[in-house]
Amino acid sequence: MKPYTNLYPQVCSWENLLLAYAKARKGKRGQTPAASFERKLEDNLIELRNELVARTYQPGAYHSFYIHEPKRRLISAAPFRDRVAHHALCNIIEPIFERSFIFDSYANRKEKGTHRAIDRAQFFARRYEYVLQLDVTQFFPSIDHALLRDALQRKIGDADVLNLCAVIMRSGVGVQTEEYDMVYFPGDDLFAARRLRGLPIGNLTSQFWANVYLNAFDHFVKRELKCPAYVRYVDDLLLFADDKRLLWQWRDAALGYLAKLRLTVHVERAAPYPSRTGIPFLGFNIFPEHRRLKSQKVISFRQRLRTRLADYAARRITIDEVHATVRGWINHVRYGDTWGLRRAVFGGFTL
Repeated sequence: MKPYTNLYPQVCSWENLLLAYAKARKGKRGQTPAASFERKLEDNLIELRNELVARTYQPGAYHSFYIHEPKRRLISAAPFRDRVAHHALCNIIEPIFERSFIFDSYANRKEKGTHRAIDRAQFFARRYEYVLQLDVTQFFPSIDHALLRDALQRKIGDADVLNLCAVIMRSGVGVQTEEYDMVYFPGDDLFAARRLRGLPIGNLTSQFWANVYLNAFDHFVKRELKCPAYVRYVDDLLLFADDKRLLWQWRDAALGYLAKLRLTVHVERAAPYPSRTGIPFLGFNIFPEHRRLKSQKVISFRQRLRTRLADYAARRITIDEVHATVRGWINHVRYGDTWGLRRAVFGGFTL
């Protein structure tokens, strides 16, 4: 298919920037960065648009912090005006790539998400005896900029859009350096260590580009390996089959293809096992006929709830904020067999 051109005027259009702002502020209007931007909304959007039109836009510095659930990750938050720019870009180019994504890729896509990925994984667990789980090592810190640009150029023929993508990519160079352990691949020389790599976890563009980066691998699994039962959520991949030996063959082929993308997996975990023993996936242990929340998820929530209740008692937060924490957790865990667990968890707390 011929690459799409004449996209940059759409990125810079006033209507698109207004839409981008509305998306960026969703759920964040009460926060200082969004409120400050909104205070002089028209002036800020005009300034951002002028920079984009003049090709002088430069992103600001990231604010980085660690989270420890489900595992330690460095989250890097871009300034609010940059998040508006990210939405403006994705509004235009994401639909182009969305058409090429496979059905069973579930992260950061409309009408997909965590719970549908869990449903699909259980659907396959009921039908196939074995599962092969592949977890990419240090995925976001490993994403290679040159390979990502190649993937973008296959569909985008607008030099200005590609340049904006490159500007956003470069803004994250160094953010993930401490999170990446250098890996050399066949054919590498010493200069391989200087390849630009890494996308900040927290950017909308990073989430979208993760799907672009692994899209070719998704099609490899479906078309070349001819795996009929495959689920991917970001860098967590499940392949199902009734033949264990076939899964071992697919494992070797998958590792070889991922190496072309300069990615590795946790090899010690990459072995087929029976689906009936439970699949650890997105916070749950998924069995063919039921789902259990991982014990660490329960421990983490109880600790977080204690902290929120202490903050409420000290009048640092409102009761509505406590309720929001509880509702958010219940909305997630209700997708498992957790009625008794919820009663046990909340039975020990009082206001």
